[in-house]
Amino acid sequence: MSADAVVTHFLFASALILAVGHGAGWVAQRLKQPYIVGQLAAGIALGPSLLGHTAPKAYKLLFPQEIGIALTGLAQFALVVFLFAVGYELDLKVLGDRARTAVTVALAAFVVPMAVGSGCALLFREQLRALDMPVLTTGMVLFAGVALSITAVPVLTAIVRENGLADTVPGVLAVSAAGLLDVIGWTVLAGTMLDGDSGEQALGWQWRAVIAAGFAVLMLTAARPVLRRLLWRTRMEPALRLALLIGFACASASVTQFLGLHAICGALLAGIVCPREDNGTLDPDLLRPLHVVSSLLVPYFFVFSGQSVALDGMNAAGWITLLVVTVLAVTTKVGSGVVAARVGGLDRDDARTVGVLLSARGLTELIALNAGLQAGLLSKPLYTVLVFMALATTLLTQPLLILVRRLSDHEPTRAPDRAEVGHRHPPAPAADTAAQHHPSDGAPPTPAVDAG
Repeated sequence: MSADAVVTHFLFASALILAVGHGAGWVAQRLKQPYIVGQLAAGIALGPSLLGHTAPKAYKLLFPQEIGIALTGLAQFALVVFLFAVGYELDLKVLGDRARTAVTVALAAFVVPMAVGSGCALLFREQLRALDMPVLTTGMVLFAGVALSITAVPVLTAIVRENGLADTVPGVLAVSAAGLLDVIGWTVLAGTMLDGDSGEQALGWQWRAVIAAGFAVLMLTAARPVLRRLLWRTRMEPALRLALLIGFACASASVTQFLGLHAICGALLAGIVCPREDNGTLDPDLLRPLHVVSSLLVPYFFVFSGQSVALDGMNAAGWITLLVVTVLAVTTKVGSGVVAARVGGLDRDDARTVGVLLSARGLTELIALNAGLQAGLLSKPLYTVLVFMALATTLLTQPLLILVRRLSDHEPTRAPDRAEVGHRHPPAPAADTAAQHHPSDGAPPTPAVDAG
């Protein structure tokens, strides 16, 4: 295929991905489901399992192998920008006087699913061979636990807002605990990556772990003051500062990718160390365009993820595994969250709300699963099972929340300080929801600047 033909195919594929991805997200939003549900369904529909199976000639015409590298590159770039924004917004000061309860809930909602997932991987390792899983390594066992432990903060935040829980005790507590879960989950995930397939890596996992730890310390101690001096105190133009910071995120992502930790770890770390305003708030000139860029490009990631979903390879063992994993994913999250919230002093109804909210997974789960697949910690059939588990748990969160509210004796308890879940976001005009939504949070993009 000539270079001109490759460009033509790439541009047409991009038009299809953006139109179908955002169109499906809009439909999902109209059906009272998170935006991610539609985009994920679109990614799977455009993949080999559906479009490739029903219309193989059309699939090869739309997505020839020659444009695969370009689509993969854009998908990874979208992840870098998205996780840079997630890291930038991560602020554990939101815990406030609920810190002890939030820590208790976060630890319980991580440890219990982690133990159940890892335990099931060991207990049913023979059955997993039916899903093309090889002899289990330590990293594979840990990753099975991580897959059940993840909570998607963007999706959770959107559900909290849309259900009027932003200034309630369960809403604030769930978002606070989920922020801690992010920190714990990404740390453990980075550890599992070291045990994955290192490909052409010449360094053993021990040396990679040492270098990664040194890189993290350097970033956490030196990067923020250096960035503040170079990019903030010089009163640099916001557009130029944004470009340099995205470049910084890409550079950080390239380091962790080289070390076998996947680019997502470096992008998240870059966002965490990015300077905030002098009063601790987020810079709206940085946050809004980050959301716009990630919202625009995230459909590429869903199509990229959908390429590895193998519906035609799902056998009876796969469907049974999907049912079991989905039940475990919901019950362990909800159960551990409810019990921990009750121990923390919440009443029965508020505790149930916290548990259900923590069950939301969304894009964060897909990012982790994609990283595990690339690291050789998952087979394609098991990857397919876990992708559908992520879709099912995201779909179930809203109905379960409605059920809990119908069974409740009272409305959710209002937070004493009426803390707004989205208080870290800068204010936005009516047509601008970029400061309110992540690309995966369930809100449709508007013609203005919206992160979706």
